[in-house]
Amino acid sequence: MVSPVHASIIQRDEIISNISRELSTPLENLAIMDSPIQNLDLIYAGEMVHTIKSEASPSNAPEIKVGYSKREIDLLARLVRAEAEIEPFRGKIAVACVVLNRVASPKFPDTIKEVIYQKNQFQPVMNGKINQPADQESIQAVHEAINEHRYLAADSLYFYNPDIATSRWLDSRATTLVIGNHVFKK
Repeated sequence: MVSPVHASIIQRDEIISNISRELSTPLENLAIMDSPIQNLDLIYAGEMVHTIKSEASPSNAPEIKVGYSKREIDLLARLVRAEAEIEPFRGKIAVACVVLNRVASPKFPDTIKEVIYQKNQFQPVMNGKINQPADQESIQAVHEAINEHRYLAADSLYFYNPDIATSRWLDSRATTLVIGNHVFKK
């Protein structure tokens, strides 16, 4: 099945991340399909961006609430740092997306705090690393997970590092994404 192709003409003062959000297409998927744009950081009014509607669109992922408190963002950023400190930036975003997906899922609690502190869900809660302050990169990853890259890990409800995991139950679940050492599952 062929995905629908979309074209957007860049308007003066338009921000590429807004196009990404409007089309529910990850920023990385823009500028494909023979688009003349080689660098999404350098776009000009009048240029055309061709896109393919992402499979990771809102129809595939539960909606999340938009406004989160500073406390929720800090807690999520602390989890991201503890779980993904040595992972690439995209991996940090994906870890944050997993928590947001759980908040939106009827299978999990309804708040970031309840999801993170749900019994036996996250190693940093059990070993106390959740209490270490978040670094700037983890805070930025949370903001991007909430905004520009919300659907990076659209169907993912779990993640783990198979090289160090002590339990193998996630091996049987469908893989949605692999970034760095983390495998994301639904």
